[in-house]
Amino acid sequence: MLGMAREYTREELVARRAEWKRQGKRVVFTNGCYDILHPGHIRLLESARNLGDVLILALNTDASVQRLKGPKRPFLGERDRVSVALSIEAVDAVTLFDEDTPRELIAAVLPDVLVKGADWSHFIAGREEVEAAGGAVLALPLEPGYSTTNIVEEIVRRQ
Repeated sequence: MLGMAREYTREELVARRAEWKRQGKRVVFTNGCYDILHPGHIRLLESARNLGDVLILALNTDASVQRLKGPKRPFLGERDRVSVALSIEAVDAVTLFDEDTPRELIAAVLPDVLVKGADWSHFIAGREEVEAAGGAVLALPLEPGYSTTNIVEEIVRRQ
């Protein structure tokens, strides 16, 4: 662990990534909405962190979540999601991205390892850029029984 996690702008993160590279640190990157945090998210982040020295978690902005998930999402705003993400032990760096995919951000950061959950194995944004730079792209198995969509459906069903 590098110490306390912190939030970075895109420009700050690119500069910090260069510093980590000079220090020989293996940088792992993952992303998502992380709207309702559940044990599956935590286990994925812990698995991702175990693949390197630094874990960057890129979160979709509220506008990006709404475009992807619809006008009723996110349930937690981006400032709250950043705050929660910064409290997760496995996470070293948090940044926001407003695009529909983090491809541009990934191309700028060029992590050593790009990780997504296996539910995204069909499309991992940034794969081409990371692999072209000699990095690895991994789709990690999901924790059975945990899904934000299923949690939301269960809440609605119980009402």
